[in-house]
Amino acid sequence: QAEDGIRDLVRSRGLGDVYKRQIPACLLPFKSDMEIDEKAFRSHLCDLAAVEGISAITINAHSMEVHALSIKEQAKTLEISLDELGSSIPLVHGVYADGSANAAAIAKQAEAGGASCLLVFPPNTLAMGGQMRPEMAIRHFETIAEATELPIILFQYPMGPGLGYPIDTLLKICERVPKIRAIKDWCNDAALHERHIRELKSLSSPVNMLSTHSAWLLSSLVQGCDGLLSGAGSVIANLQVALFEAFKKGDLEAARSLNDRIYPTVRAFYEAPFLDMHNRKKEALHYLGRLPDAHVRPPLMKLTSSEIQKIRHCMDAAGLSHNTVYQKVA
Repeated sequence: QAEDGIRDLVRSRGLGDVYKRQIPACLLPFKSDMEIDEKAFRSHLCDLAAVEGISAITINAHSMEVHALSIKEQAKTLEISLDELGSSIPLVHGVYADGSANAAAIAKQAEAGGASCLLVFPPNTLAMGGQMRPEMAIRHFETIAEATELPIILFQYPMGPGLGYPIDTLLKICERVPKIRAIKDWCNDAALHERHIRELKSLSSPVNMLSTHSAWLLSSLVQGCDGLLSGAGSVIANLQVALFEAFKKGDLEAARSLNDRIYPTVRAFYEAPFLDMHNRKKEALHYLGRLPDAHVRPPLMKLTSSEIQKIRHCMDAAGLSHNTVYQKVA
């Protein structure tokens, strides 16, 4: 029933299946005292919701600095989002917690608050050898699924830091937890990414593949992704929508042209250190006049003036301005 509710909402906008489009992950503006800037957050949500072609908006994820948000604040941002957007677009709610019981509590809170879907992050505790204990990851997802009726998007991390699920574990999780409807794939390995797509689609109940390889999005999409879920969408949702539509039409020339426009934003957002990616997106939207400021909560810190200047040059190179940043691409 929950999944049917998502589809009903999406069909009301004429956008098709929620997992087969572009889902931007929004930012969370803060004031100088590090409190949530509700006015700016509402404005940002409206900017994203007005982009023709998106099928949902993700909240309380990396892009919103969820690591620095209390559970109470996560409930508040969901409340604000629903108050501002109503039933105009589904909301995907992040589940970021190290303990399975805590993750289940967040899932319950998200469902009670009106979220339409969950995005489940891997518990950081699994980084210390969890790939050798697949039963832990399986039970984590079972615990969450037992606590909610909402559909789940599994967030797949790179294998190197220890938080990615090995392919056999990933397949077992999807088979054991049918509420998992999609994977947000950030394995950051082109060969493994293709294997994920092929094997997840070959399951008895196929699982949708959402790319979050925003640093090489065109290369990722052409492998057969169903859609994309991206923090870069907080700034370039319109370009990502246009790229995805060109890919679906098989128009390689248009896709490559759009990718050329997107490339400067990749240089702005995704160079080392990677942890500053959403910090940089805030600076970009501040430069474009869409956020009043670019405050981030510690341990994140203000970027250097030289990096801020680089971001501004990259926005110019991508042809982004206050008026074009969320405008439909002709």
